[in-house]
Amino acid sequence: MGNNSRIKKEIFANTSFEETRIAIVEDGRLSELFWERRSSGNIVGNIYKARVENVLPGISSAFMDIGLDKNAYIYISDVLGNQKDPIDRLLKKDQEVMVQVTKAAISTKGMKVTMDVSLPGRFLVLTPFQEFVGVSKSIEDATERGRLSEIIRKIADPATLGTKGCIVRTEAEGATEEELQIEIKYLLKLWDTVQGRFDTSRAPALLHKDMDMTLQVARDILSEETAIYMLDNKDDFRNVEEFVSRISPEFKERVKYYDGKTPIFKAFNVEKEIEDLRKIKVPLPNGGSLIIQEAESLCAIDVNTGRFTGSKSQEETVTATNLEAAQEVARQLRLRNIGGIIVIDFIDMKKASNRHKLVENLEAAVKRDRAKIRILPVTRLGLVEMTRERKRESTFSLLTEECPECHGAGRVLSSESIIIKIQREIQSITMGRPGGNLRVVVHPILCESLKKKQALLEKNVHRGVKLTADPQLTWEDYRIILE
Repeated sequence: MGNNSRIKKEIFANTSFEETRIAIVEDGRLSELFWERRSSGNIVGNIYKARVENVLPGISSAFMDIGLDKNAYIYISDVLGNQKDPIDRLLKKDQEVMVQVTKAAISTKGMKVTMDVSLPGRFLVLTPFQEFVGVSKSIEDATERGRLSEIIRKIADPATLGTKGCIVRTEAEGATEEELQIEIKYLLKLWDTVQGRFDTSRAPALLHKDMDMTLQVARDILSEETAIYMLDNKDDFRNVEEFVSRISPEFKERVKYYDGKTPIFKAFNVEKEIEDLRKIKVPLPNGGSLIIQEAESLCAIDVNTGRFTGSKSQEETVTATNLEAAQEVARQLRLRNIGGIIVIDFIDMKKASNRHKLVENLEAAVKRDRAKIRILPVTRLGLVEMTRERKRESTFSLLTEECPECHGAGRVLSSESIIIKIQREIQSITMGRPGGNLRVVVHPILCESLKKKQALLEKNVHRGVKLTADPQLTWEDYRIILE
């Protein structure tokens, strides 16, 4: 899917109980999901007055108290000052600094912060500690880039900005000079407020909270290609409607309130697609499939071919499956919010031209992803390695927790393995104790398998065995009772 193709985008927001979920649907298929839970809250984008807790020159990092349970982490590249200096010259214990959260706490890692604070608006990003003024690289049209460069140079002159910088966002395509002028004034006023709070508060303190998720989506995603933004919570709807009529009145009519009896995600077929996000296997249209397995900072994706189709040659079939898989991989990465290192094992292709075509296809497919992505060429083993920026935990880790039975292995002992284990334990218990019957209590499904082997079991353990099913027992749990 190229970046220039016209896509029909719909946004559905569901707020219920302790969470808000926002689904982005492109051409009738769920393509992105935002999730915010009251318990954890979203802190990415928040600005704090922090206190330096400890500086670790060995790893060029420091930990800071921002007033939350866990200390925040900063690497030297995110510290303001001369980057050639060691971190213990730039930061001192108990120093008070302004920081912004760039990554939420993921698994065992604390949140990541930067001192290079930025304030995003709908069309512009104000960068108080950078002097660069420019236009986003994602705006490819040369005429439009030129027009916006001219406007921004005019309205972001040193008299207005001082030593601050400003970047024109992709969403500014088609924006007027007046709109950009209004926004730059708003962002400068907001920065004065943040600066004032920093000067008057004691660390640790929250100086600026980024807007809630329903408003962030209105600011960052609602655009010309969005047909509708529908919310099922009246307060959220009013807030978004008011916000949109202020920043983009031309889209106000597209913000709608949903009051149907059927839950919004069920009514628009989103719930079923969310259920599927827990599945490891993802089917491809022509019979192939993806197997997606996430570890903490690495994700392995395996592409499997389906049944051999038609009269095409094997190379053609394999290439077609791989191209299909590339599209689906791009979609799943966004949808599942998978970050870190991703290794994709595509099916081997003999022709170099097909391998090149595959990487080009994958690059085109990830263009719609707002996360930073880097794709490396196909390795000699036929693997494609890529990295995807991660700001929040993945949907899979948000939805699930470690299975108490398999402890994260993803598999449990087979029935045959458990039966052999039971026999071994019986042998150890009854050694030197002749005669007497036994009762074995197991999981109901295992009980059925054991009954088929009862005669063999009794022969092996040299005594009568009575089998009992207990639905309260977990799969690998059993009890052996001497009677």
